[in-house]
Amino acid sequence: MLRWTITFIIIAIIAGILGFGGIAGGAASIAKILFFIFIVLFILSLLRGGLKK
Repeated sequence: MLRWTITFIIIAIIAGILGFGGIAGGAASIAKILFFIFIVLFILSLLRGGLKK
């Protein structure tokens, strides 16, 4: 999922440089959502791994 976040960030940067504002904004929004989902899943996996020990 982190790869998808990085991919959408790169798409947003390239689209922003080329002047495609709508595409850049959409890709940045998707990247932000995926990043927060990744962070939540990461924290949950850390807590779950810590509870097993």
